[in-house]
Amino acid sequence: MTTTPTPIDRRTALRTLAVSAVVGVGGCLAEDGQQSDPGTGSETDTDGTSDGPFQAVGVDGTTLVVELAAETAVAQVNLITPNGELWGTRDVAAGAEQVSFAFRGAYPPGEYDVVGVDGEETVGATSLEIRPELEIQEVGLYRNHPDKPWEEVYGESETNRLINGEAFVTVENTGTGPETVTELVFSGDVPAPTENPRSNGLQRTDRALIPAGRRVDLYSSSFPFGSKAPDGMGCSTDGNSGQFTVVLETLVNPDSVKQTFDVRYESSSDMTDCEVTIMEA
Repeated sequence: MTTTPTPIDRRTALRTLAVSAVVGVGGCLAEDGQQSDPGTGSETDTDGTSDGPFQAVGVDGTTLVVELAAETAVAQVNLITPNGELWGTRDVAAGAEQVSFAFRGAYPPGEYDVVGVDGEETVGATSLEIRPELEIQEVGLYRNHPDKPWEEVYGESETNRLINGEAFVTVENTGTGPETVTELVFSGDVPAPTENPRSNGLQRTDRALIPAGRRVDLYSSSFPFGSKAPDGMGCSTDGNSGQFTVVLETLVNPDSVKQTFDVRYESSSDMTDCEVTIMEA
């Protein structure tokens, strides 16, 4: 997309773009790999007025869905970004009940305008907030959560050495737009802190897409609960307690997502047989 060098009035840009015949504007990226728990999807709707061209407008997972009112005169639907640029346009085929826009990569979060036009006439418009909000809900290990698909993620092993040292991180997107996680970091009191992880710290993917209203389990690749590093905290028969922080770097939101957890290691001097208790701090 082309950025304008100087600020412009949002409504002026909206009206100008609404009557532009711009075709083929790329508003989405290909979906990226992830390990996900389908969870429960949520759709945030903005209901149209009874005499307007839109029945409902809302984000479902990674897609903005625009439901058209019956017998609408709209020939084209334009989507305008928070900074007044055209994100994409969709022609309305005869008899169509809806059009959609995919959000599967980087996009500017904020208030978007959905504009219905017929020729050079603006038939109607509505707006909605599209903004992700990630929350780290849980961190778990194989020894405490053997029901997770560990072997599917890491492969089968006779010793379980690898999966014993890795972790899953449950992330929920409570916002109104999708987000993409690009890095997973463990810092603080874990056996092997990973402030600078190999690759991006995510198992078998370079990024993980978190749809709006969904929970996704991310799996580590940096062995944070494996062999003790010189600056890490290990297990002890007397018990060791501390705190660690999980950090997610994301594509849409420039701020890192962080959550701190209390942790206790006990009952062994070897991490393989260690009892590990993790609780939100």
